[in-house]
Amino acid sequence: MNKKQTHLHSSFSTLSTNDLLQFDKDNVWHPYTSMSAPLPTYMVDRADGVHIHLASGEQLIDGMSSWWSVLHGYNHPKLNAALVEQSAKMSHVMFGGLTHQSAITLCEKLIRLTPTGLDKVFLSDSGSVAVEVAMKMALQYQHAVAAKNATKLTKTKLLTVKNGYHGDTFAAMSVCDPVTGMHQIFEQVLMQHYFAPPPQCKFGEAWQPEDAVELSRLFAQHHHEIAAFIIEPIVQGTGGMRFYHPEYLKTCRALCDQYNVLFIADEIATGFGRTGKLFACEWADISPDIMCLGKTLTGGYITLAATLCSEHIANTISQGEAGCFMHGPTFMGNALACAVANASIDLLFENNWQQQVADIEKQLIQDILPLNCHHRVVDARVLGSIGAVECKQSVNVAAIQKRFVELGVWIRPFGQLIYIIPPLITTAAQLTTLVNAIAEVLNDDNCFTTN
Repeated sequence: MNKKQTHLHSSFSTLSTNDLLQFDKDNVWHPYTSMSAPLPTYMVDRADGVHIHLASGEQLIDGMSSWWSVLHGYNHPKLNAALVEQSAKMSHVMFGGLTHQSAITLCEKLIRLTPTGLDKVFLSDSGSVAVEVAMKMALQYQHAVAAKNATKLTKTKLLTVKNGYHGDTFAAMSVCDPVTGMHQIFEQVLMQHYFAPPPQCKFGEAWQPEDAVELSRLFAQHHHEIAAFIIEPIVQGTGGMRFYHPEYLKTCRALCDQYNVLFIADEIATGFGRTGKLFACEWADISPDIMCLGKTLTGGYITLAATLCSEHIANTISQGEAGCFMHGPTFMGNALACAVANASIDLLFENNWQQQVADIEKQLIQDILPLNCHHRVVDARVLGSIGAVECKQSVNVAAIQKRFVELGVWIRPFGQLIYIIPPLITTAAQLTTLVNAIAEVLNDDNCFTTN
């Protein structure tokens, strides 16, 4: 037994909350947080409905859905039951050579619900991996096409738009915004792709065709190098909760068709009703060649993602040199995750998600849009169940987080953006509490940095 093992603490369950938080601070690395000067963390005791209960006694209304994922609230009895029922049969079996009903049922639902033409489903572990899979599909497809036509492979790059975010793994990082996408320090080791200016024409405004001029030029100039175009439909999430015009998305689809480029829709954040459509692509009435799903696929219970593609793409890859798609996660098709995903999708329709989202949108429009008059606000905007307040200054994360907890809400801002995307079961009164908390912190100079 090594020295570390002899010092393992055998009674962590008996430690005080303060001791546990100190261990967390000293040893546990949280996302986008420094280990030498870590941001404060808050100990969660339990969660139910829209509430997060802290070990220190506070009850917080969750405005973040745990980064978009908790669709129906926490600790939902129907989702819990799906996990228990599946666990009594099996929690997991390898997906190589084996299959099971939970995965088959889930794939049937995804094929039926997603836009026309997405008939093949590849299950994976997380949103970032779903993007990696989509990019690999596009590149392996182009390799197979070139080999079939006995031509030189030239389509080895992707095209995307600035302000985009597609995940933190290496291929996904390479199509995130090269400056504001949090990954610029990796620039020298990432694959190099093409970036168009971000769409400027806002959702709800009159369409301006000049918004796609530079995008069209890049397609025309580089289409022989471009395997696929990837974009977050309608909402650029981590790039600033920017809501853009559906006509831009239609133009992207048309350009992909014109230049024989595959269209990848990253619906990881926007899928399953968040924007007011089941999938954001529906705002533009388009079908992508490849679609990525994740986050709320399981209602926030277990990590799971899916990459869907057309039959043509799947067959072309399968008939290529490798004879198969070259990817296979260990926990692909995890039975527990698939079971709870099935239950979450069923619950979405049982709860009349369209009405839930419409009610949230109506309330957010009423409560958030008046914040446009605040001296600290650049723009307050709403789409579906998403409400965003873009500020003139960057937030002081530690200070603003502490203030939100004092106000009884959980909201996690970043940069100059304060946003909420609450569970669909959130009531009008709870939404008002969330927005009132945002209005309160806007008046607190300590919650913002001095530019």
